[in-house]
Amino acid sequence: MTTFEIDPGRLFIGGQWREAADGARTEVVDPSRGTVVTTVAEAGAADVDAAVKAARSAFDAGQWSGLSGRERGRVLLRVAELIRAEADEIARLESLDVGKPIILAHAVDVTNAANDYEYFASLAFSLDGATRDTPMNALAYTRRGPLGVVAAITPFNFPLILAGSKIAPALAAGNTVVHKPADETPLSALYMAGLFQRAGVPDGVVNVVTGAGPVAGEALLRHPGVDKIAFTGSTVIGRHAASVAGENLKPVTMELGGNAAHIVFEDADLEKAVGAVIKGFVFNTGQFCMGGPRLLVARPVYRTLLNILAEAVPGVPVGDPRKVETVVGPMAGEKHLRKVEEYVELARKEGARIVCGGERLDLDGGYYYKPTVIADLANDSRVVQEEIFGPVLTVQPFDDEDEAVALANSTPYGLASGVQTGNLARAHRVADRLQAGIVWVNDWAMLDPAVPFGGVKDSGFGREYGPEALGAYTKVKSVVVSLD
Repeated sequence: MTTFEIDPGRLFIGGQWREAADGARTEVVDPSRGTVVTTVAEAGAADVDAAVKAARSAFDAGQWSGLSGRERGRVLLRVAELIRAEADEIARLESLDVGKPIILAHAVDVTNAANDYEYFASLAFSLDGATRDTPMNALAYTRRGPLGVVAAITPFNFPLILAGSKIAPALAAGNTVVHKPADETPLSALYMAGLFQRAGVPDGVVNVVTGAGPVAGEALLRHPGVDKIAFTGSTVIGRHAASVAGENLKPVTMELGGNAAHIVFEDADLEKAVGAVIKGFVFNTGQFCMGGPRLLVARPVYRTLLNILAEAVPGVPVGDPRKVETVVGPMAGEKHLRKVEEYVELARKEGARIVCGGERLDLDGGYYYKPTVIADLANDSRVVQEEIFGPVLTVQPFDDEDEAVALANSTPYGLASGVQTGNLARAHRVADRLQAGIVWVNDWAMLDPAVPFGGVKDSGFGREYGPEALGAYTKVKSVVVSLD
């Protein structure tokens, strides 16, 4: 048993660990067994207020914002070093909390989190403005500075990575942060709070409040001391968050739901395409906003690809996330499992063909669902049009490139998309026509902190990663000096 397990999770405010003001606590459940593993403090409005005030005090005192970009960058590099040094423990917590296979938690979540802080540390080293040529007899230049207090609200599916995608650029730019992780998955956020402190991040610069979205999250959204909101979650809640931000004229970054199309043309390498298709819909048990749950296949290879999936998908290892051979773990919670079941049952009622899967997997009392492939659904079916957020793939045929693009763009979402083809001209042509923030060609989920991602339409706005993300956490001031 580790020290983390012995010491119950508390709120991290102003560099201090504390219980919620009213003493409330909430349970954290291991989704692979359906059992309670610990409890953490459940923040209320008073706790959120204390966290925002601590962040504001640290910002105004210049403890972080007053440092040079190079000095901040050096601290963020230490954060990355500590993540790598403590990778085993962080991966264990992420796997325990979310149900991720331990091998993926280590190779994907922990690795990418370390890369996030390392990448934005490098941008902090070169954060600067620019001189502007004008016809005026003046020197005109811009300066980039931090916004102030950032509210980072993150979801349950990638707690560590999606926290890093917000906190790393926010800190690189000189902001202070109040982080509200998903109430189901708070463990890595609490662990990271202590890690920030050990890396040399000053007290009050990063604060963590665990608790329910309707209480702690709402209080954070509406707090007048917050200068920017960075949110990842469902489109429904994102609309509400954006509305609240709009009432107070606060800048926001919204990374919301997705329902990506994965297009396989007849000239694709089917062996490689199948691997990318399966990865696209089972990765993280399908709980991936940028997953590929809609497969569009050229009619000449439609039956062939369905037959290959029918044989290959049941062989994907599903089971205990603690075992290194496991590829697909449990859903993150009972409510997420029930949602998947409801969509598959709806597909049956609509006359769809369940190619494989379509039922729970009874294992250790956990929230497991077999990877499922569904064919023969109309494009206007809710199962096709809505975000299922589980290991479910719908498969539809198309006759030509125009129809493939039309089907891909037919849902309200636009976060990611994918193309499988051996024709380079077609790859570029179709990628340009797809309404999505990121398009992958001949693979899926190729992500790096240098490559921005984000949505269009109901998938949100603003970008995470890349210099674009850093820009979203800064404000630009112009200075014009007369030379007369």
